[in-house]
Amino acid sequence: MTRPAHPTRTEHDLLGEREVPTDAYWGIHTLRAVENFPITGRVIGQDPHLVRALVDVKQAATLANLELGVLDAERADAIVAACREIADGALHEQFVVDVVQGGAGTSTNMNANEVVANRALELLGHARGDYAHCHPNTHVNASQSTNDVYPTAVNIATRRWIVALCAELERLRDAFAAKAAEFRDVVKMGRTQLQDAVPMTLGQEFATYSVMLTEDLERLRESADLLLEVNLGATAVGTGLNAPVGYADLAVRHLAQITGYDLVSSPDLVEATQDVGQFVHLSGVLKRVAVKLSKVCNDLRLLSSGPRAGLGEIKLPPVQAGSSIMPGKVNPVIPEVVNQVAFQIVGNDVTISMAAEAGQLQLNAFEPVIAQRLSEGARNLTHAVAVLTDRCVTGITTDPTLLRARVENSIGLATALNPRIGYEAATRIATEAALTGASVADLVLAAGLLGREELEELLTPENLTAQKIQTSPTTQETSR
Repeated sequence: MTRPAHPTRTEHDLLGEREVPTDAYWGIHTLRAVENFPITGRVIGQDPHLVRALVDVKQAATLANLELGVLDAERADAIVAACREIADGALHEQFVVDVVQGGAGTSTNMNANEVVANRALELLGHARGDYAHCHPNTHVNASQSTNDVYPTAVNIATRRWIVALCAELERLRDAFAAKAAEFRDVVKMGRTQLQDAVPMTLGQEFATYSVMLTEDLERLRESADLLLEVNLGATAVGTGLNAPVGYADLAVRHLAQITGYDLVSSPDLVEATQDVGQFVHLSGVLKRVAVKLSKVCNDLRLLSSGPRAGLGEIKLPPVQAGSSIMPGKVNPVIPEVVNQVAFQIVGNDVTISMAAEAGQLQLNAFEPVIAQRLSEGARNLTHAVAVLTDRCVTGITTDPTLLRARVENSIGLATALNPRIGYEAATRIATEAALTGASVADLVLAAGLLGREELEELLTPENLTAQKIQTSPTTQETSR
């Protein structure tokens, strides 16, 4: 009698029996989900934050169940040990269900239950699949439902992604601040609607990007704090059915200790189980960050256009050849890739909005795609921001002499003369300068509108770029 090439064990569910590979830690519920959802090709095991969050929830639930007498110490200890191993990185390859799935995350929860149960069985000295000693649903999922486990895990996993993103945004903010300091004396022309406006410094331009990131970091952290309110203990619809009295608060306290986050139980578990408002809000803020970063990258591409037929005010570090046909061409590929990630996040926000709107009654069945889009967006943006910092912003250079010459030859200098010679006279000077190519200063002197000494004082670029805004003592600072 020949043995099968791949030994299997028999497992059963409400639909019947199936053969599961003997060496698999997942079981029949996971098998069916793998067959049912070949959607994105990306499985939950590829999201380390989600896997860790799932087993953190399982561990917290088990500790609460142990204290309340739902589980005996032997099983509870084995489940907790298995969860800790997985949280530390073990068995992530056993989380094989596609991230986008029907069932409101049930398949993800089942996959976690089975992997934890089978590892716990090994620790107890039993074979995988010997569920009489530790069952995925009866023991690992005790006092729980997918409807409170999965949203809670998604909250925690998403917050971890946002923490990682904030760390990279801080580095980018600091890189722009460093460039602002480096370029603080480099005078250039400011532009509005792509036309010459008034002088400023390149340092002021880069400082704006740093300030913008500071504001966005504040909004992002505020949004991430909304994820600290969880519905663990709600079970199926928020009534806590099948969970013992006191379980919800106890499980959340354990989960807070495990994660290091200041988690709190929602004051209304029925509302929290069906509401995904925190994800809609966070997605909007993530879109805000992406859109503004994309605008910055548009600026970097425009300012570096050339090298001779464009603006050419800054030089981005060359990182690769830009053309298969044009020798010497170098493209702004780093800002371009950040632009594309931003476009993805804008699209993700539409998906998340539609998924949130499609929820019905006591549960939103579409949280898997919400989780997938949030994690994908945060992950991709984290990587894009790191690349923008390290391979672009820190290496930006400029030519101060070129920029100063453009300022001195710009008709935008006429704006500074308005208070002394009036708008009409300044307009005539600016128009004549544009038509003849003569400098604003020469035309003013020729017309006898101002003396040379006064004119030079007014048109000194450094004086034109100094910030002269005074804040009233009664003005209150506002957040934007």
